Amino acid sequence: MTIFLIILAIIVAIGAFVVGIYNRLVGSNIKVDAAWGDIDVQLKRRYNLIGNLVETVKGYASHEKSVFEEVTKARSVAMGAGSPATRAGAEGGLTATLKTLFAVAENYPELKANQNFLSLQDDLEETENKIESARRYYNGVVRDFNTNREVFPNTLVTALFSGKFPKREMFEVEREEEREVPKVEF
Repeated sequence: MTIFLIILAIIVAIGAFVVGIYNRLVGSNIKVDAAWGDIDVQLKRRYNLIGNLVETVKGYASHEKSVFEEVTKARSVAMGAGSPATRAGAEGGLTATLKTLFAVAENYPELKANQNFLSLQDDLEETENKIESARRYYNGVVRDFNTNREVFPNTLVTALFSGKFPKREMFEVEREEEREVPKVEF
């Protein structure tokens, strides 16, 4: 009877240990999803602002059709990107086309003085800063999650529940020029 109780106590202790690790991994995984949600919200706000900027610039520079098409195409690609890695690449392309849009705006003094345009620029700059902050938080949460799933004995639990806790991708900008916030000075 005593041996049975000792074996039962060991099984219960191991089970509690596994459940504890599992629950920590689940909590960490949920944090990663929530952090990505924060980035997604800011990126959607950015896409809306870009659409409004394009429309505002179109009112002043209607003959710059190719620039508007490039920005719109890059915006669509970024909106359709799924994983953090593909989204980061698409965001880099969008940032590059935005620079072209702002270069076009430089040629129109009345546009640079337009209050709506200036307000949209300020909103875009603020959103870029929020995206950068959300990206830093997300990458920190992903780093913690990936570390947590790789350390022993957590690797035993991740192996036991294979597929439940896959390694998560960082949201990193690939080139140095993409790390810069688009200049919106006029």
